Amino acid sequence: MKISKQNKNGKEFSIIYGKDNSINVNIFNNEVLMEVAGSFDNNLKELEKVSGSKIYFRGNSISIKGDKYANEKVKDAIEYLIDRFRSDKKIDGNDIITSLNKDMIKDKKNQSTIQSLEEAIKTPKRSVISRSKKQKEYVRALKTNQIVMSLGPAGTGKTYLAVAVALSMLLEKKVERIILSRPAVEAGERLGFLPGDMKDKIDPYLRPLYDSLYDLLDYDKIQRKIESGSIEIAPLAFMRGRTLKNSFAILDEAQNATETQIKMFLTRIGENSRLVVNGDPSQVDLPNKNQSGLIKSQAILKDVKEISVINFDHQDVMRHPLVTKIVEAYQKNSNDKG
Repeated sequence: MKISKQNKNGKEFSIIYGKDNSINVNIFNNEVLMEVAGSFDNNLKELEKVSGSKIYFRGNSISIKGDKYANEKVKDAIEYLIDRFRSDKKIDGNDIITSLNKDMIKDKKNQSTIQSLEEAIKTPKRSVISRSKKQKEYVRALKTNQIVMSLGPAGTGKTYLAVAVALSMLLEKKVERIILSRPAVEAGERLGFLPGDMKDKIDPYLRPLYDSLYDLLDYDKIQRKIESGSIEIAPLAFMRGRTLKNSFAILDEAQNATETQIKMFLTRIGENSRLVVNGDPSQVDLPNKNQSGLIKSQAILKDVKEISVINFDHQDVMRHPLVTKIVEAYQKNSNDKG
């Protein structure tokens, strides 16, 4: 059985089903084909490793052989990667992981992959897409709610997606500035005296926020926006006494903030502002872990309808597949002790 498909740019690819459950995907645009395969066919090798199917690449044809269900999953993943390239002109490692996510492949009962890509968060350097059902829910909340709290393990996109939405709103002039904040708490270490002025001392704690910014906008443009005050990066302690107007403020690593500090941050909200509180309850670095106010604040605010709360789990981890297994193992160990 042969199925020809055409994307919105008019470039065709075909899918041929064999009698032995094999599937051939023929891609007629060489640029698309090379990006889908990846450097030294690394993308196809990763799909093969994760899915369990055997993948053979020759000419313009990608052949998939193995279990019927796994073959279909790889075929859907390749279709996703084709659409992803059409949307963003590149494919990265995270796209390979996402392509095998059952919530992101085409589903006749839900919106298609193409519709999902059209909902991407547009930034100058790249388009950012939601990679799981929870991430879609999170992005929707970031765009519509004034206050959003997200809890979950590392790698679920809590910070990155919030920074992407904030930056897109700043560039669209929906807000006048972005404020990125974290508690200046060491991750289980005693670093002692740090040289330099106040900025030099706090920058190491805020580096992940810089990394997200630089991934979405050119370094020089970010620096100019920081110098002009359009983007402000500050430790949580510096937020006291302020009222934020026309701002998008993100408190990252909120598991290291006390209940009082989170309350202080949330009550900074002013006219036309949005606040986001992100944290991983399993990675508290405070000397007394019971001081963490993240879960307590979630319980306290559960009946405030204007506050959206998103709870991620290991299924939403979008880093290397091994990260998902690590998070799941620690979660299981924690549950067993509990």
